[in-house]
Amino acid sequence: MRYIFVLIAALWAQMAIAQDWEDQRLFGDAQAVQTLRILSNTDTRFFAPIIDSFLAARPDVAVTYLVTGSADLYDVFRADPADFDIVISSAMDLQFKLANDGFALAVEGTDHPTWAQWRHSLFAFSTEPAAIAVNRAAFDRVPLPASRQELIQALRARPEVFRGRIGTYDVRQSGLGYLFATQDARASETYWRLTEVMGALDAQLYCCSGAMIDDLVSGKIAVAYNVLGSYASARTDAAAQIEVILPSDFPTTMMRSAFVSRDTDQPDLGRAFIHHLTDLQSDPVRAATFPLPALDQSGQPAITLDPALMTYLDRLKRRTFLQEWESAIIQ
Repeated sequence: MRYIFVLIAALWAQMAIAQDWEDQRLFGDAQAVQTLRILSNTDTRFFAPIIDSFLAARPDVAVTYLVTGSADLYDVFRADPADFDIVISSAMDLQFKLANDGFALAVEGTDHPTWAQWRHSLFAFSTEPAAIAVNRAAFDRVPLPASRQELIQALRARPEVFRGRIGTYDVRQSGLGYLFATQDARASETYWRLTEVMGALDAQLYCCSGAMIDDLVSGKIAVAYNVLGSYASARTDAAAQIEVILPSDFPTTMMRSAFVSRDTDQPDLGRAFIHHLTDLQSDPVRAATFPLPALDQSGQPAITLDPALMTYLDRLKRRTFLQEWESAIIQ
């Protein structure tokens, strides 16, 4: 048995070398009887409490948690779905496509809202808005923008302050960034005007919210557009430096979701984790310490789990959108 564990550890070591993970962490005992393999684009610090609470009653289980970008996650999983047991991502469209294409195992018996799941196989567990985050120093003695239109006006009024100091996703590389951008574009033409203004001011392009927020806190950039509000609000160390604004004109809100891989060799353990994840928020005591924004039970979010999510995954539509985006942002 010891030789089996050594072989498994060696295989995971080879995989870690082949894939450039943003983070990788083992939770629990390395000699555990079962190891749940989770592929995710959620920062470890946000998801660790959920894993810890799952393992608290399961001393015979360990969790390998692997973090990569949302677009890479889709490609890595699709290339070999048997390598992972659980897949977690904020890119709702890519998650929906994987589930719709049959890569997700059915999990029955969850007491979960119908609007927050798809065919008992894909389960949303957080409601998180895209936000405009700003460094307060750049808006000293001037009003903070409350909407995208007001942000456009603020950028045009003082281009010398914001040139080279606006951050947003590189939607060619970020699955979540692409989702936010396409949903913004569907909602209003204001998105394209804002993108052109940001492009004219030499916007800086990022892979992920964390990197944008780090540069916002340091003052390297003054505005982060469509950054995850949950990640920005969690930076309590920088509460005096940054302001998180939820645009008043229209909301762009995604739901982070999870599913069990169709090809897992541990289906019961995978299903148990999904039950744990969805049950957390139905327990008032545990819900109070949930590390991510809980599902908004007041109504359906702006972006829902339905086939319309896949509209901009069509190759022609994606190519056309990226061409328009490049023309606007790269000037």
